[in-house]
Amino acid sequence: MYPEIDLGPLTLQTFGLMFAAAFLAAGALVARRFAEIGKPIDWAYEMSFSALAGGIVGSRVYYLVQNYDKVKDDLLGNVFSGSGLVWYGGALGGAIAVLLWAWYRGFLSLVLLDVAAPALALGYAIGRCGCQLSGDGDYGKAWDGPWAMSYPDGTVPTEQTVHPTPVYETLAMGLGALILWRLRDRFRAGILFALYLVYAGAERFLVEFVRRNDDALAGLTQPQLESVAMVAAGAVWIAVAAHRGGLRPGTAAGRPQAAASRA
Repeated sequence: MYPEIDLGPLTLQTFGLMFAAAFLAAGALVARRFAEIGKPIDWAYEMSFSALAGGIVGSRVYYLVQNYDKVKDDLLGNVFSGSGLVWYGGALGGAIAVLLWAWYRGFLSLVLLDVAAPALALGYAIGRCGCQLSGDGDYGKAWDGPWAMSYPDGTVPTEQTVHPTPVYETLAMGLGALILWRLRDRFRAGILFALYLVYAGAERFLVEFVRRNDDALAGLTQPQLESVAMVAAGAVWIAVAAHRGGLRPGTAAGRPQAAASRA
């Protein structure tokens, strides 16, 4: 594990480095997509910054609400702590910030959601590399299988071998980003984002069976309950769209025409 990298007097947190890399990679992907659909490339940087600011605020607020009993004695200190960033809170905060930016730019449409879908998957995959490098406690349950790992030098150390769930999620969401990117011109506006909801929700639901989170309801963890909502929302979205005119492009205003041959 490498929670920190020392460069002389400078100490860098690997989680922070991968967090930054995730936004840079996602921003680059958004910029390429904006160029394809004829939007200003500078919008990619504005959108990424909005997502970053909203994501940090949302993840901190979500963490504080979830762990209020643990942080209430030093609430102000925990507000500005560098630890305790929750993905679902970050996703919600980032989404709100991006929607506000899109409203300001007059780009509040389903196309925006489709632009974001592959970038969200890619950013998540890279972000989980930070969890793996720092050993921040997002690893799985005790296990002695062939690729089990321990995290003795992590920020949340364990000598016991466990499922390396950050590795699982990086591989799964990296594949998801590739799939979504290759499908970007094959559906009507909004469908790509609906597919993202189904894929990302299913991925998190499944990996939770080997993660070490506590059960919240009916034997499911809190992230699993949230994942069920994501999958259900995406599935209903796809079903309604299919019923109202099909999933292929050409019937929704403002959607770029299909380019099935594009890699």
